[in-house]
Order: sequence, then C-alpha cells, then structure tokens
Amino acid sequence: MSADMGSVASILDDTANARLTPELWQRHKDIVSVFWDSIGRFLDSLKVNGFKVYQDGMIADSAEGLRVVKEGINQGSKNYEIVGKLLERGAVLVKTESLSMVKQEYNYIIKMTRSRSPKEREVAALRYKQARGKLLKQRDEFIAGRINETLSEDETGILFIGAYHNVIHRLAPEIKVAQVKEVTRVKDYHKYLINTRRYDQQLQELGEYLTLPISGVSF
Repeated sequence: MSADMGSVASILDDTANARLTPELWQRHKDIVSVFWDSIGRFLDSLKVNGFKVYQDGMIADSAEGLRVVKEGINQGSKNYEIVGKLLERGAVLVKTESLSMVKQEYNYIIKMTRSRSPKEREVAALRYKQARGKLLKQRDEFIAGRINETLSEDETGILFIGAYHNVIHRLAPEIKVAQVKEVTRVKDYHKYLINTRRYDQQLQELGEYLTLPISGVSF
C-alpha cells in the first residue's frame, strides 16, 4: 500500500498511473486493501499469545521496533496495523533484517525515484537491476538466519514478507511452513498487472484469489 512506501509513495503513484492507467492502478490499490483485510481477519481468529512476528524491513525489536510499528500505523499501513494488533494480543516482535542491507536497497530506490531526467533515471534503474539479485539474496539469508536462530522448538512464527523474497527454502528443515496466500499466485498477479493496461479476466481471477477469505490453513 502507499502508506508502506514512505517518501516514495507519491512518485510511485505518478509512475503507476502513467504506466497502467489511473483506473487500473486504483483497482489494484483496492485489491491490495481487501487483501490485507483478509489477512487481518484470519490472524484475528488465531490465539497468537507467544507467537513471534517477523516483518519484511523490520530492523529492530523492543522499544525501537515498537516505535517503527506505531509510526507505520500512524501513516495508515494495514500491514503494521495488523502487526500492532498481534503485539497487543501477546505476540512478540523480532528483529528480522539488517539495517545496512535494507538501507542499501532503499538508497537505490531513492536514486531512481528522485532522478531529475529520464537518462539519470535509466542509469539509476540499471544500477539497481544489477545489484538487486545479490542484495535480495543477502537479505533472504539474513532473514532466514534470524528465524532459525530465534524460533525455538514448539514455537510459532508469523512472517510478513514480499513475494519476490525467497526465504522458505533457507529455513531449517524442522520448521513447518504454511502459506496463507500462495507466493506463486501473488507473483503471477503482480507480473500480469505490470504488463497490461486493462482489467481482463486473468487479472480479475488473480485479484479475486488475493481477496478471498483465508481458509484451510492450520498451525
């Protein structure tokens, strides 16, 4: 959601409106909003006292981590609103990422979005594309390492992670994973979205999958 994009949100909106059409971009934002609602309702149904919460981009825990969560809630992030409710019900926030790694990726994105000319933006995008794979791998290894180190036997964790991350196969073999939404279908939706300018049947079906109530997932 735009609230999760911080200072680059308005630039993302402008770029997406130009590339997708304003109507398609708004429909996408509506789908994402309902997607988070379905995630929230599912987690509300669980007894989460003692669960450990791992969050994409979360570089702290304890008081500093709580400050980050509250800031996200104040900005309108449904992701952080859900995390906040989990913590209120007894879940525990765990530092998930390395500050230096997250800053590296953020700096690449900032350079792209603040470029003053198409040529400058193209150069920044190329540099990010060249570095992105390595950065993502390093972040995924760090995230998996944090989960492996901090999630003890008979404990349950909840991981909020972007679909283009690849954390699952890096987890310890004794950790059982249940996906509340299939990563492959989330990625299919995104890939189809950015390569179309109309809301056709395939995109509609993928969007409907994202917004369906979650069922059949057990811990």
